[in-house]
Amino acid sequence: MIIGTPKQLIAKILYLDETKKYELKPYKEKRSNNSNAYLWKIINEIGNVLRKSKEEVYLQMLKDYGQSTIVSVLSDIDINGYFKYYEELAKATIKDKEFTHYKIFKGSSEYNTEQMNILLTGVVEEAKQLNIETLTPEELQRLKEWGNGK
Repeated sequence: MIIGTPKQLIAKILYLDETKKYELKPYKEKRSNNSNAYLWKIINEIGNVLRKSKEEVYLQMLKDYGQSTIVSVLSDIDINGYFKYYEELAKATIKDKEFTHYKIFKGSSEYNTEQMNILLTGVVEEAKQLNIETLTPEELQRLKEWGNGK
């Protein structure tokens, strides 16, 4: 993988193997595995206090603090298997066809650093309300910055 500014890339591209094909795309900062591990630790602790599974808590946190979009699908189509995290919003009839509107939640494994930080901040606030011990604000900020390569 080659990462750099356009000028840096031009110099490197000239020396690549001409018999191979390459893909060029914008660089996307990866989030920290430490922040993901901490997210699941706190979700598990919230689940223990609320006597809910970590999956139930995770879905609620995605609903409260995560990324989502709304899609409309013909009502006779079973969307299980197409989307992992979703909730039905409403039904509507358009030109004699019934559609179901769903709110689809993006799983945290698909989040960029900024989206993950928003989710993690929300989950930590939920934990604090339940008197669950969390990282200090400074420790949490360092964890978030570590994922940004700072």
